[in-house]
Amino acid sequence: MPDFFDIDTLFFTLWGYPMSYLEFFGVVSGAVAVWLSARAHVWSWPIGAVSVVLFFFLFYQIQLYPDMFLQVFFLITNLQGWWRWKHPKPDEANQHQELRITRMPTRQFTVWALAAGVATLLLGTFASNLHAWFPVLFSQPSAFPYIDSFTTVMSILATFLMIEKRVECWYVWLLVDAILTYIYFVKGVKLVAAEYFLFCFVALFGAWNWTREYRGYAQPNPLHP
Repeated sequence: MPDFFDIDTLFFTLWGYPMSYLEFFGVVSGAVAVWLSARAHVWSWPIGAVSVVLFFFLFYQIQLYPDMFLQVFFLITNLQGWWRWKHPKPDEANQHQELRITRMPTRQFTVWALAAGVATLLLGTFASNLHAWFPVLFSQPSAFPYIDSFTTVMSILATFLMIEKRVECWYVWLLVDAILTYIYFVKGVKLVAAEYFLFCFVALFGAWNWTREYRGYAQPNPLHP
């Protein structure tokens, strides 16, 4: 039986590119989850949980350690997001009795962004020393420790925004997806790189779709509060 979680276990070869089971099914489940998120569909969360488990093993094997740790966070927040969207407070529910889309106040978003910058510096320093501090677990130095840390931290920010169904999450995802497209292409996981390139367009669609739904909510009549 082939080792499903080994990136060197070949599933098929496409145009000379060796495709592992791990990369293929991680990409497919992740793509379905992101598309459902852009459509504000609650099933994006459990399907996304499957994808992050697969990517955890993939990122470990290509030395993207901050991304690997991020998958643990994603697994927890996928379960949290699933619950949050399905169990809103009465004044937060839309017509489907799910969490409604909102915007984040500018001041609050600015504070979060500044905190993300500090966290990037701390995580980047940690990632760049993993191979020296824990050589048994991390035999190779981290690839792109600071850039990878930046996308990791911003992904965390975007995830919290998505759990609360904030429109701004899609603009953060757009930035992250563009950078990760480059990183994954350089690291040789080209299907993942292609997926994140497509995610850039999904993020644009998500921003448009969520904004449209947000603006479409019935506004209270000022004469009848």
